[in-house]
Amino acid sequence: MKPRITLLTLGVDDLEKSLQFYRDGLGLPTQGIVGQEFEYGAVAFFDLQNGLKLALWPRKSIARDSAIPLQSPSATELTIGHNVGSKTEVDAVMRQAEKAGARVGKPAEDTFWGGYAGYFQDPDGHLWEIAWNPHMEIRD
Repeated sequence: MKPRITLLTLGVDDLEKSLQFYRDGLGLPTQGIVGQEFEYGAVAFFDLQNGLKLALWPRKSIARDSAIPLQSPSATELTIGHNVGSKTEVDAVMRQAEKAGARVGKPAEDTFWGGYAGYFQDPDGHLWEIAWNPHMEIRD
């Protein structure tokens, strides 16, 4: 398999609330909710970088589409890493997320691996790590 991941989909319980968090709170670009004319089609897409998109789709729609029963979510199943260019940027993104309604689980601090990172959870409990890694080049 060639690494061509183009879409990350997060299951959400309240699509409107999650849309507001990501669009208004974090400032991610989106056209808003599309597919509302379909019973299980309402979804919001966000443009990230290099053709990668983030989708928010109701958990019940994912369960129906995948033929897997709806299950309890777990914040430790997946983390989304957002790397930035400095400790100051980490702190700024953490403040922005908290202001938008995120729950900060671990405030940013120096890490054992020589970087600086913190964790927050979005309104549905998805876990984000905001990190500065002195060994990673950040390209826009």
